[in-house]
Amino acid sequence: MTLPQTPTSLDVSNERVGVVLRILSTLAFALMGVFVKALGDTVPLGQVVFFRSAVAMLPLVAYLWWRGDWPRGLRTSRPMGHIGRCLMGAAAMFTSFATIRLLPLAEATMLSYLAPVVLAVLAWALLGERLTARRIAGVSLGLAGATAFCLPAFAGVLPDAGGLGVFLGLVTAALTAGALVQVRRLTLLGEGSGAIAFWFALVSALGGLATLPWGWIWPGPTGLALLIAIGLSGGLAQILMTLSFSYADASALAPFEYLSVLWAVVLGFAVFAEIPGLAFFIAGPLVLFGAFISRPVRSK
Repeated sequence: MTLPQTPTSLDVSNERVGVVLRILSTLAFALMGVFVKALGDTVPLGQVVFFRSAVAMLPLVAYLWWRGDWPRGLRTSRPMGHIGRCLMGAAAMFTSFATIRLLPLAEATMLSYLAPVVLAVLAWALLGERLTARRIAGVSLGLAGATAFCLPAFAGVLPDAGGLGVFLGLVTAALTAGALVQVRRLTLLGEGSGAIAFWFALVSALGGLATLPWGWIWPGPTGLALLIAIGLSGGLAQILMTLSFSYADASALAPFEYLSVLWAVVLGFAVFAEIPGLAFFIAGPLVLFGAFISRPVRSK
């Protein structure tokens, strides 16, 4: 009879490092949202997307170099697959930043967690993944939460900007889910995470740069600092998240992903004096729990 193997102290230590890195990544993503919202409408959206992506390439390239993946890790045999992923991801960045401008930070962040719910359906329809009872329950909860959150907008209770923000948040979730499906496809085909992240940042930067003819502004010192902070915090968050998965399993890190909503509530109140509405407290638990149980579970 073989006794079950107990985790070593090194395994436990590595997992703790992974958890800390994942928590720090959620905080970095939340801070990026704060910087985006602090800019308001003073800087065109395309210019914000450009700085978010172009500046984020600096820590990303440094990280790839540190891992020994620069530049050989950027090779790809699936350029069209990357283009599809990048276009959906870049579009999601535009709609996500617009949502943050229009809604309280906590509500905009909560809406983004509809992406795993949509992903479960798309993965079943496009990738042939099993739609288990657990995922069906997650999708049902997520849709119930989305309905509860959208009812005030459909009933005309919210101002026009709020209704548009809810709509753009739903579009962001759908685009993000589509991009994640394509990321799964690329990963299954052997594409490296470094190549996927780098080409996404490059295409998003070019997409933002393409809006230059529609009018950019020369930001003042505060605006420029916020633009750079958006890029650095976004790039750092991506690297911290990637590193966390090298220390701990996805199943161990999953609960900590949802700290982003907590950070958004705290930072939204502390920085912008935002208090989420009743719909947030009704829909939030449904959406977050639905997103949690819709996630793929790594088999032991």
